Amino acid sequence: MKTVKITFVVMAAALFAVGMGTTAYAFHSGGVAECEGCHSMHTPVATDQLLVGETKSATCLTCHQGATDTGPRSYHVSTVAGTVSLTTPPKQRGPGGDFGWLQLGFTYGTSGSEPGQTHGHNIVAPTYGYNVDPDHATAPGGAFLSSNLHCSSCHDPHGQARRLSDGSIVMTGAPIIGSGSYDTSAVPLAGQAVGVYRILASRTDYQFGPTGGFAGAPAAVAPATYNRTEAVSSTRVAYGISAGAGHQEWGAWCGTCHSDMVPGTGRHRHPVDAALTGPIVTTYNNYVKSGDQSAAFTATPGPFTSLVPFVENQDYAVLSTHAKTTGIVAGPATGDKVTCLSCHRAHASGWLHALRWNPGYEFLTKAGEYVATDNPDFGNWGSRASTQAMGRNIATYKAAMYDRPASQFATYQRSLCNKCHGWD
Repeated sequence: MKTVKITFVVMAAALFAVGMGTTAYAFHSGGVAECEGCHSMHTPVATDQLLVGETKSATCLTCHQGATDTGPRSYHVSTVAGTVSLTTPPKQRGPGGDFGWLQLGFTYGTSGSEPGQTHGHNIVAPTYGYNVDPDHATAPGGAFLSSNLHCSSCHDPHGQARRLSDGSIVMTGAPIIGSGSYDTSAVPLAGQAVGVYRILASRTDYQFGPTGGFAGAPAAVAPATYNRTEAVSSTRVAYGISAGAGHQEWGAWCGTCHSDMVPGTGRHRHPVDAALTGPIVTTYNNYVKSGDQSAAFTATPGPFTSLVPFVENQDYAVLSTHAKTTGIVAGPATGDKVTCLSCHRAHASGWLHALRWNPGYEFLTKAGEYVATDNPDFGNWGSRASTQAMGRNIATYKAAMYDRPASQFATYQRSLCNKCHGWD
C-alpha cells in the first residue's frame, strides 16, 4: 500500500508539471486533458458535473487566469479581477483578447458611460469577477441565454472533434495525436488525427439541444507564441477556408448564437464570409495609414495587421506557413474573405462590442498621439474633448491597441475601416 501511495504522488506531480509547464498546449494536447484537471471525484467545488470551479468558466480560469500576471503569458485569457484600472489596464495580448476588459468601464463628459460588460462576451464566473450580462438576456441577434454563457459554450473541453489526414473533421475515429492549432503542430498521417483549432465546439447538438448547434469547426493556425506584445509586429493567426468535409465558415460558426447578425436574415448587415473584391484587396495591400496608400510594404512588416485580419482561401498546409510574428506578412489575395473576426475579437477588447479598434470617434490619433485625456493637445480640442477621448488615457488606449505606439499611424489617423475601404 505504501508503494502504491508513493507512486500516486509521483504521478500527480508529473501531471501538475505538464499542466503548468511553459508549453501552452500541453494540457489539452488537441483533445481531452486528464479528467482530474477539471473534475474532482470527491471534493468538487460545483457538485453539478463535479467541477473544480464554481461554474464551467471558473473551472477554465483555474488555469487560464494566473494568480498574478506581470505581462502577457501564453494560455492566459484573463487579468486578475481587482488589478484592472486606468493605470493598470488588462495585460493579456492573445488574439481573442483579455476578458479583463469586462472589468474596466469608462465615464466621460456629463453623462457618457461605457460599462465594462459592453466590451465582449460576458462569461459567468462570479468569483473571478465575471457575471451575467445585465444588458442582454440573450445573445445579440440570437436566442442563446446569456446566463448560460461559458467558455465551454464555444470551446469543447472534451475535444472530441478531430482533423484527419485528408483535412476533414469528424467526431470520432482516428486517435488524436496532438494539437492542431499551431504552426508547430504535427501533420496527421493516415490513421491519425489532430485536434481542431482551439478545441472549438463542432457538434450540431453542442450546448443547444434539439435546436441545433455548430455544424463543424472553422479552420485556423496560430503561431506557437501568440500571447505577446504587438508593439513591433503583429501576431498573425491564419484564419482559413478548408476544403475538408465537416468544416464551417467563421461567420456561420459565430452565427450559431448570433443568427440575426449574418447575411440571409433580411436585414442589411456588413457581409461576412464574403469574398473580398479586387479593389478591396488592392486597397488593403496598399494602405499604410491615413493619407498614405503608397504600397510601401516591400519589407517587414508587410501589409497585414492583426487589427484587421481576414480569412484566407487556403488549407492547413499553407495556413501553417502564414501563421507568424516576424518577417514579411502578406495581405489578402483574390478569393480571401471578410468575416466577424475581421472587426471583433472573440473574447473581449478595450472597445465596445469586442471591436479591434475604437468605433466611437472618427480619429484614433490626433496631433500624433492617441485620442486620450492625457494627450498633450487635449486642452485644445474644445468642449467635446472629453467625449472624443471617451474616458481613456494613453496607457489604456495603447493597451487596447496591443501596445502599438501611436507613431505607427498617421498624425490624424481615421478609422481602420479604411484599411479595406480607403476613404481617407
